[in-house]
Amino acid sequence: MNRKIFSLLLLALILIGVNTVTLAQGDGVLTVWSTEDQPDRIAATEAIAARFAEQSGVTVEVVPVAEDQFPSLVAANLAGGTLPDVLFLGVEFADTWAAEGILDTAAAATVINDLGADTFSALDLVDDGAGGYFGVPSDGWGQLIVYRKDLFDAAELAAPTTFETIEAAAAALNDPDNNFYGIVAATDPSSGFTQQTFEAFALANNAQLTDADGNVTLSSPELTEALAFYTNLVTSYGPPGVVDVDNSRATYFAGQAAMLVWSPFILDELAGLRDDVIPNCPECADDTAYLAKNSGLVPAFTGPSGSTPAQYGQVSLFGITTNADPQAVDLVKFMLSDAYVDWLAIAPEGKFPMRLGPEAGSTEYLDAWRNLNIGVDRKAPISDFYGEDVINSLVEGATNFARWGLADGQGELVGGVYAELVFPTLIADVVNGSLTAEEAAAEAQTLVEEIQASQSE
Repeated sequence: MNRKIFSLLLLALILIGVNTVTLAQGDGVLTVWSTEDQPDRIAATEAIAARFAEQSGVTVEVVPVAEDQFPSLVAANLAGGTLPDVLFLGVEFADTWAAEGILDTAAAATVINDLGADTFSALDLVDDGAGGYFGVPSDGWGQLIVYRKDLFDAAELAAPTTFETIEAAAAALNDPDNNFYGIVAATDPSSGFTQQTFEAFALANNAQLTDADGNVTLSSPELTEALAFYTNLVTSYGPPGVVDVDNSRATYFAGQAAMLVWSPFILDELAGLRDDVIPNCPECADDTAYLAKNSGLVPAFTGPSGSTPAQYGQVSLFGITTNADPQAVDLVKFMLSDAYVDWLAIAPEGKFPMRLGPEAGSTEYLDAWRNLNIGVDRKAPISDFYGEDVINSLVEGATNFARWGLADGQGELVGGVYAELVFPTLIADVVNGSLTAEEAAAEAQTLVEEIQASQSE
């Protein structure tokens, strides 16, 4: 494991006070760490685990892990030799963790080949080039700009599909004196959510992590332009203070923002189907689904230097660790076959299937996904609140999204950028005035080149 990255992750672990999780291998118990850490999702995952135990005789322990703590926990347990059997992880960590000896690429290849490689999407993102795979693609989603269509229509504003129309709407609707903001987007320096949000704007402006030869290209005019636009947007038209995943959603749900950048996991909550984050805008008192009915969705948008609309997207994987019990392969196969629709049903609005059917050409799993209910405390078909155009945008986002570096063989570098929170930290520095956008872009170039160099040692 790269010493610099490990040290930073271990320091983060110490600072947040996370304990390692001890795993006894070879005792008929499989341990799965999952970032699906909400109570209802944990319960649903445990029910799937119980089905596997009944069928196989192997007990499965599900350990929920907060997404922002995941890299630190993995680093600490790698050092202690106490990795779990299976990780449910974002694709940005897969290449790095395989290179560091965390993920078993041969085990993942066994799952994919046994189930049929021609039944999977996104294999190009996890192919190690040597017959193995960093992980097994499970599900995905594409980032969205959610906006108050009712307010846009009343003000005769164009949908936020370009930097120009985004800023025009933010400026026109911003009213901080009345606690209403043009846009709410992440600025938390300690969160990968900020990286995900900003990367959407960078991709829209054709700002790339590297060129075709693997050279870091973050000092480009496109990246500086995207940084300047994003930081001006959040400081001029966003709420004060640090904006994170929870308070950004809360601001939009309170009817205090015209736009929000979030994943499609918000769609059931927006419809009033989850009690702990129910919309509480003034109009929501009479209709908890008011925001769902009066919000528009923009999956892809463009910046002034972008040539085509781009949408940030995420693929989640099942990764089998290098010290996993051999039965972990059977568990992952089960999750992606017999239990696959139940797994997607945990949160179908944010879990587009990366395996469309059990055989090549089959759409059995996709067809089942389209008919799943969304919601937590109440369940309803997604079509009760959103039109076919929204469903199609989810499909498009999960099958045609953009990401820095992954399709260009730069997965290990991407993992380092995410683990070290390069852009969340620099964005915070620009927002608080300690750096200009130009200085932040230059610093990003230097930091990422250092990560790249350290990974080649």
